[in-house]
Amino acid sequence: MAELKIKLAKSLNGRKKNHIATAYSLGLRKIGQSTVQPDNAATRGKIATISHLVEVENA
Repeated sequence: MAELKIKLAKSLNGRKKNHIATAYSLGLRKIGQSTVQPDNAATRGKIATISHLVEVENA
């Protein structure tokens, strides 16, 4: 199955609570931190919610 590498590029300070919660659910807490997540509809939806805060590439 395909996977995505997601990196937190911008700070979570001052963001909406649901954006912070979405980043935490992806395992992103600090700037520069990255995780590998499965490429499915749920992950794509989370990325769409915080697309302005993250960088995504294929793993």
